[in-house]
Amino acid sequence: MPDEVFDNIKKVQARGGLKISPKLEGEYNLTVEMETGTGKTYVYIKTMFELFERYGWGKYIVVVPSIAIREGVKKSFEITEEHFMEQYGRKARYFIYNSRQLHKIDQFAGDPGINVMIINTQAFNARGKDARRIYMELDEFQSRMPIDVIAQTNPILIIDEPQSVEGAKTVEALKLFKPLFTVRYSATHRQEYNKVYRLDALDAYNKKLVKKINVKGVTVKGTTGTDGYLYLEGIDLSQKHYPLARLEFEKRNRSGIRRELRRVSVNDNLYELSGGLEQYKGYVVSEINGAKNTIKFTNGVSLSAGDVQGGRQ
Repeated sequence: MPDEVFDNIKKVQARGGLKISPKLEGEYNLTVEMETGTGKTYVYIKTMFELFERYGWGKYIVVVPSIAIREGVKKSFEITEEHFMEQYGRKARYFIYNSRQLHKIDQFAGDPGINVMIINTQAFNARGKDARRIYMELDEFQSRMPIDVIAQTNPILIIDEPQSVEGAKTVEALKLFKPLFTVRYSATHRQEYNKVYRLDALDAYNKKLVKKINVKGVTVKGTTGTDGYLYLEGIDLSQKHYPLARLEFEKRNRSGIRRELRRVSVNDNLYELSGGLEQYKGYVVSEINGAKNTIKFTNGVSLSAGDVQGGRQ
């Protein structure tokens, strides 16, 4: 069975022009890369309906990095209820995990439809009696441990922004859910496991998926293929440090050349950061202007937030 799953993953990767995984990461871990502002939450909610429709899988746990995002995810379920009802003829039952509302866990485990538990990492890392209740045998829960009831359903884990979620404690805690498989959604993954889909900044723009509020007036520059690929996502300002630019460029590593989004500062040399790619010679950051949302290099090239230089090669 794992060999068959791995073969299917590699076929999906080949079809999407993605790096072929050298091995199967766990049973099973998948990565979905989606540019910020392209409807990530909508996509994974729709994925739940599709998986239920095709395979009958109805237990999902959405893990988010903060209480604010948790509330936003819940709101997304609320505003898309009728939309998905029209498409699939059913609604999802969703709730936010609360250690004092354990009856909802019984509903989650026993209901035959689509059931979603939304939980933030603070629930794993919090201290105190209530935080530990998920691991305790409780009289009001028929002397059962809530974590065991959840794990018996073998839920599918959806990790929203894993680079912000998966600290060491959280990673170990998530294993106790005994997931059927795990899918991680983000634009900037710290670690990738069997990537099965990528929607990067340029894809998002070309498909007209980027929200105007996030990328204002994207301009494609130098599309002859002779310039190094660059995409300026934006400028980060802070009282604690000089302005930093969120810049996507290509980088050479052991497995080949791939695009990487990272924060750069004045005097950073893209030739060095890219692993010695020739097209970035002369690209040393000379100025980052937070007021104008621009970055300049010593070779005279400048970009404004949203600019893309260099097309696909």
